[in-house]
Amino acid sequence: MPETRPSDLPRPDRAHRGATPDSSPVAHTARGFSRRAVLGGAAAVTGAVAVAATTAAPATAAPADTAPGGAAAAFNAALPTVGSIRKRARLVDYEVIELAALLRAGRTTSLQLTRAYLDRIDRYNGAFETYGDNGLYNAFVRIDRDGALAAAAAADERFAKARHSRSAREALPPLLGIPMGVKDSVAVRGLEAKDGSHAFDGNTALRDATVVARLREAGAVILGHTVCSAFSGSITGTFAGNAWGLPYVPGGSSQGSGVAPVARLAAACIGEETGGSIIMPSAANGASGIKPSLGTSSVAGLMPLSPGYDVLGPIARSMRDAALVLSVIHGPDPVNDPLTLSAPDPFPALPLAPRGGPRPLSGLTIGIPQTDWMRTSAGVQVGTPPQQLYDDDHRAAFERLRAQLTDLGATVKEFDGLDVTKPANDPYFASTDVLATVDGSPVSPSSAVLSPNRYEIRYWQAVQDFAATRPADQAAALLAQYGRKGPGDTEVSFDSAVRFGGGVTAATRAEGERRRRALQANYQAALDQAGVDFMLVMSLGAQIGKRSGGGFPVYRAYYQLPNALTWPMVSFPVGHDSTDAGLPITAQFWGPRFSEPAIVQAAIDYQHHHPEYHDAAPPDPAPLQSAERLPLSRALKTAGTPPEYSNDPLVAEEALR
Repeated sequence: MPETRPSDLPRPDRAHRGATPDSSPVAHTARGFSRRAVLGGAAAVTGAVAVAATTAAPATAAPADTAPGGAAAAFNAALPTVGSIRKRARLVDYEVIELAALLRAGRTTSLQLTRAYLDRIDRYNGAFETYGDNGLYNAFVRIDRDGALAAAAAADERFAKARHSRSAREALPPLLGIPMGVKDSVAVRGLEAKDGSHAFDGNTALRDATVVARLREAGAVILGHTVCSAFSGSITGTFAGNAWGLPYVPGGSSQGSGVAPVARLAAACIGEETGGSIIMPSAANGASGIKPSLGTSSVAGLMPLSPGYDVLGPIARSMRDAALVLSVIHGPDPVNDPLTLSAPDPFPALPLAPRGGPRPLSGLTIGIPQTDWMRTSAGVQVGTPPQQLYDDDHRAAFERLRAQLTDLGATVKEFDGLDVTKPANDPYFASTDVLATVDGSPVSPSSAVLSPNRYEIRYWQAVQDFAATRPADQAAALLAQYGRKGPGDTEVSFDSAVRFGGGVTAATRAEGERRRRALQANYQAALDQAGVDFMLVMSLGAQIGKRSGGGFPVYRAYYQLPNALTWPMVSFPVGHDSTDAGLPITAQFWGPRFSEPAIVQAAIDYQHHHPEYHDAAPPDPAPLQSAERLPLSRALKTAGTPPEYSNDPLVAEEALR
């Protein structure tokens, strides 16, 4: 089936107008989950054995600014007119907000759009349910074809009915008819959620995660699950092929969500980050991603890694598309995820359009931290400013970006930042201090926070309960991943992990939290002293390596720091390297907690003036030959993640120590 070209965009097909709203899975979905639900949703089951710890709580109200006159009004104001939309090479090349305008105008249909993405998935994704190299993109690990087509048909019915009424058209939800993917660790009703491993075969969700429910309420067409690193454990990733070159690492752990929008397999995706899992795949593939502040969006229905660090956020081709998705999924979820109560309510409006004029960044001071140390093959390069370690292509792109931001009105300056290798500056993150000893093991400041958090959501017990229902090979793989062997233990067990997590005293936990707040205050003071609004960094400082073992030759050693701080970060493309693959070069803005509107707006403004980077499309891939492919993982075992590439804060921080 040929891809639809812009010149072929038709009026709605009358044959598609007969679909009834009842045929869509969008209607009547559950909104939320218990905060303690950990494996694919509060009612995820295998057979008759419930994996979750509690019953799903009642749904919460939609975010306040999605009501009429709030974000809906801002969305309608930001919609481009059809005449202002630049013609793209293919239907799948349009940005989400452009597709929303085309759909409302009847220039295409959701069924045509959904079929165009499904056609590309059929041609370029490769075999599903593959946690390994399948020879193509392997961005989607499973799809819900029937559900997606039914949702698209229902969306077209709504568009047809609204076309004759302006008020009805303005009331249409913002993502109506837009095909999206969701990370493999997030509950999608009716699908298994496996968190990157067949060890979770059978973990089927009976309800949508809160974020997925909000996407459906906003009209999104859920295509299926995007592949992630095994147990969401690696920032490099090897299962998916990079969007710009299949042999190269895709970044992790949300690797499929980073690949799919850029490779034109989905309009946008949901990723999850604990320590680099949104930013790294966005950076490696040249996507526009937002790692929100802790508490901005609910994580109910997520298979957690580190509660108190985990966040869900969007990955798209443009920053305004990512902002649109975030505007839909964020907001209070007080019963299912109390952390969302820490966010401002109402949340400051997220920008969906660039500011006018040639210097939209006037008045902003963007700081380049000089103590944001990079890691190379020789280790963490303390004492060497990061720019000095970038390869020639990245250094040239960084200097060009700095000049571009200055031309747009920003003051861009170098400043010290906060050197977290100095204990006086950082009493929490990667600290060598031992706050207590529990069951023979030391408790670091980070562990004093994260271990009790895991204990409270039955992190180990829920996996243990699930493993008890599964075949021996799955149970063994889960035990190896989640169990513990303490100093006095003869073997690995779930009970040992529970014993350690539950043994951290309230006083020790309070001290860990106090130290975390001290780190936050120290970093904020460093920005305030320098008069910096937010920071500019490059998470990757050199051409990324191949999946066969290259990884990231130069990258930010403290890539987990924004998560420890609970601060937001955005990633966006700023160029391409000079190699034959033309791999993307990206930069990141990050700043204080809940500064999303400021850093997102700056990125939108930048992309408005420099669209050539995020508009670029990679060539369609040819399947890798057998000799070029990585060997498939044996059984349920996966190659171990080097600790310096781990998404688990406790593992990564130990590597830094």
